[in-house]
Amino acid sequence: MGFIEEQQLESAYVMGTYARKPVELVRGRGMQVEDSEGRTYLDFVSGVGAVSLGHCHPALVSAIEEQASTLVHVSNYYYIEHRGEVAHLVSDLLNECVDEGERTPWQSFFANSGAEANECAFKLARLHAKKRAMAAAEAAGADEDGVRAAAAAAPRLIVTLDASFHGRTLATLAATAQPAKQEAFQPLPDGFVRTPINDIKALESLFASQGDGICAVMVECVQGESGVHPCEPEFLAAVRRLTAERGALFMCDEIQCGMYRCGTYPFGFQHFGIAPDVVTIAKGIASGFPMGMCAARAQVAASFDPGDHGSTFGGSCLAVAAAEATVRALAAEDAAGNAERTGAYLREKLAALPQVEEVRGLGLMVACDLAEGVSAPDVVLAGLDEGLLLNFTGPRTLRFLPPLVCSKEDVDVLVQKLAALLS
Repeated sequence: MGFIEEQQLESAYVMGTYARKPVELVRGRGMQVEDSEGRTYLDFVSGVGAVSLGHCHPALVSAIEEQASTLVHVSNYYYIEHRGEVAHLVSDLLNECVDEGERTPWQSFFANSGAEANECAFKLARLHAKKRAMAAAEAAGADEDGVRAAAAAAPRLIVTLDASFHGRTLATLAATAQPAKQEAFQPLPDGFVRTPINDIKALESLFASQGDGICAVMVECVQGESGVHPCEPEFLAAVRRLTAERGALFMCDEIQCGMYRCGTYPFGFQHFGIAPDVVTIAKGIASGFPMGMCAARAQVAASFDPGDHGSTFGGSCLAVAAAEATVRALAAEDAAGNAERTGAYLREKLAALPQVEEVRGLGLMVACDLAEGVSAPDVVLAGLDEGLLLNFTGPRTLRFLPPLVCSKEDVDVLVQKLAALLS
């Protein structure tokens, strides 16, 4: 079956939620993918930042093949191999910038996607606030009715930032502070409020007026879908200070910027010297295999009891085998160092292009704004003819999320072809 036949089948039987590019991709290796007609492309999208090791990395392929021939799925009713190992590895990565004596264990819930990981974080935040309120009432000598009243009055508001993106389920869409994405799906779940990114005064004002009702603040330390906009360190420090003062949780959505994407460290928040209470992870954690995690400090994770949350497929045998292979390979191959070096080179080369007005990013999470009158969607489409897979996040904004194996030579090819396209 060729591209035309596949296109016809999808048009007839697949919901039209994506405006797909006119190409059928059939195989890949490293930075390169090939279509059904034998044309090759350098991939600067990597499945929207998911294929962290590059396409068909031998360690990942071997782990999936071995696990698929042994045990695919049994549910979370039983212990399986790899799940505890992955949770332990992630706990160590989350503690990487913490002094030895100050490290605390993190516990994880396994999901299938970033949106599911964020849903778990929202439930955990509200339950944690409720149990804190109940414990305080009991300590004050309240009777059973008083404890129930305290639970009912517990903080439930979750603060997110303008232009954030946290998913497309109803709750994560409510948390996504982009009215254009929300409008068609009203009414959305309530309990979410938003504040401008990097505006400390607005954040302080929000806490002054509604702080008693806030149970958590969720931020992307580097916003991805808005066009790669990093938070300012002072703003994140203010989030940490205000949440700590109120007993609210500081939650970092690391779905796009985590797993070495930003270079130097495993997670984006570690660039800013902050200590969150909850971190959500997906995309690059299993290099393209569906996988999500909600990690919380053990004392916060203890708010969950058996039955409070669950997932049929979350943390399946295949998923955790893929994740363990990915995490170990990323560390062994110095993905952090390569992302740092190659990302800096990419930003430097993009900034030198005359049609580029601004370049932003950390590591291999990069975006550039094009000059007035230059259409980013048109550049993405024209890039296919030049053997490039590109992505846009706005009318004049290109975003680059290549596999973390991207080299300076790959960047040179990209920039040479991009210069021709832009001219």
